[in-house]
Amino acid sequence: MNATRPERLSEIDQAAAAAAEFEGEIRAFVRKDISVWRKPRGEAEGGENAVSNMDTLIQRVSGASVEEIDRVIAELQKLRSTLTAEGERIRREITNYAGLSQSAMTSLKIIAESLTQMNPNTQSPTHKDAV
Repeated sequence: MNATRPERLSEIDQAAAAAAEFEGEIRAFVRKDISVWRKPRGEAEGGENAVSNMDTLIQRVSGASVEEIDRVIAELQKLRSTLTAEGERIRREITNYAGLSQSAMTSLKIIAESLTQMNPNTQSPTHKDAV
């Protein structure tokens, strides 16, 4: 029981260290992001730099989203062309199958008629059921 306690404590210490490191990274990111909003001393409020900073911030925020949307659109277009091609292939397969089925039915009718002509004494299965 004592052996598991030190292991648990080290796991807790590792988790706490990872959380502290993560929090430090978040703080650094926020400081870096806030520095964009701060105006250098000596500049007037509401100047062109503020507009430029706002434009830069909007571009940074929307850039990743726009790229992701473009990637999804391209992927959907590729999927659409694949589905269209597969639909055409299945349509051709069904047409071929229908033609083959029709040929098989015609061949079976010819064979049945030939067998009936070879042995006129045999009755077709529909005649046997009727008797």
